[in-house]
Amino acid sequence: MDRFSDAINTIKTNERIGRVECTMPSTKLLKAALNVMKRESYIKDYEEFSEGHKNMLKVYLSNKINEIGVIKPRYAIGKDDIRRYEARYIPSKDFGILLISTSKGIVTNREAVANGVGGRLLAYVY
Repeated sequence: MDRFSDAINTIKTNERIGRVECTMPSTKLLKAALNVMKRESYIKDYEEFSEGHKNMLKVYLSNKINEIGVIKPRYAIGKDDIRRYEARYIPSKDFGILLISTSKGIVTNREAVANGVGGRLLAYVY
């Protein structure tokens, strides 16, 4: 029961079959990750709505995602280890992002290197 993993798999499935939107349960972690993906133009937008007593997210897809996945276990990495995990999860330089949960919020691998912070790996997108 990992809501973040289920949401990432929902995005992956709907991207592959060519849908323009998908819905999933809302969490703070997922909203923060979607903000980063929106800023990096991997999704168009998202909105939160209530369905009965549950908060849900409607994500508008841009069909720019080639691959997306959750990294488990959520490795704790230092600022010096980011390059090693980039080589492991991203196919080439400047062709994707790692989502990293840091003390400054969820950031991309490039932002983490620029800020000199480490954190926990959440997901990769390219």
